[in-house]
Amino acid sequence: MLLQTVRSNIVQSIRAYRVEDLMQAAQSADQHFLYANLTAAQSKQEVLDTIAESFLFPVHFGKNLDALYDCMTDLVHKAGSQPGFVVVLEQLPDNARFDREAREQLLDVFRDAADFWAERKVPFRCFYSFQ
Repeated sequence: MLLQTVRSNIVQSIRAYRVEDLMQAAQSADQHFLYANLTAAQSKQEVLDTIAESFLFPVHFGKNLDALYDCMTDLVHKAGSQPGFVVVLEQLPDNARFDREAREQLLDVFRDAADFWAERKVPFRCFYSFQ
């Protein structure tokens, strides 16, 4: 199975993995599959808006990195026992409005979420690619 070859709490480049294979692997493992296609996003705000829409965050989502962390951790944790997560952030922007520092700050939120879930023994794998 695909997920057995990937460390359980990690944020990494999607590399040779295909989105469809990751989705099927998540379904086979009965884990949540969260997917955001960020091709149209050009700024930090557009990235956060697209993630919020794609992941079905609540209307009150604050659209900042702290709120993103809260939605990926506490909010879901309070909803009950979780089987695990496979997250795909496809086509993160690479431009002056969303530079390397902005990308790293965003990915740090997902790294922190991976640590949060690791402490609770819940697999959390996040894959990303760049435009």
